[in-house]
Amino acid sequence: MEELTFSGTDRAQLYRQLIPQIKGLVEGETSLIANLANVAAALKQTFGFFWVGFYIVEGNELVLGPFQGEIACTRISLGKGVCGTCWSEKKSVLVPNVEEFPGHIACSAKSKSEVVVPIIKSGNVVGVLDVDSSELNDFSEADVEGLEQIVALINQQF
Repeated sequence: MEELTFSGTDRAQLYRQLIPQIKGLVEGETSLIANLANVAAALKQTFGFFWVGFYIVEGNELVLGPFQGEIACTRISLGKGVCGTCWSEKKSVLVPNVEEFPGHIACSAKSKSEVVVPIIKSGNVVGVLDVDSSELNDFSEADVEGLEQIVALINQQF
């Protein structure tokens, strides 16, 4: 695949166009790191989010994986911040205003809203997809649904 192509600006429509393109990117590629890197890049390129990346479960922490954006927190404990909450609750977490989220971990003061989707394999969270925006209230259920579909394309590699 040479480049991503889209028409329209509606997020739900963009996800519908992006998902088959991501499927094409990851199909046949056996490297988890390569696929996570390309997925992060595709999301950043498509939507212009402030930060997009993955954290991988290693023991009792989430450890920073491939990402696009500014320098990030390297390790996050279970139940801490939005990512750790997503991990402990085993469900997607949508945060319209990170300043109002109890225990939010501020890797960057520029992050204003966030959505985190768990990557679940055999009933256990093995990682999370974390997406941050520099705008308040930037995410909706369309983002959660689209990101959950994207995670489903890569969770078998864990």
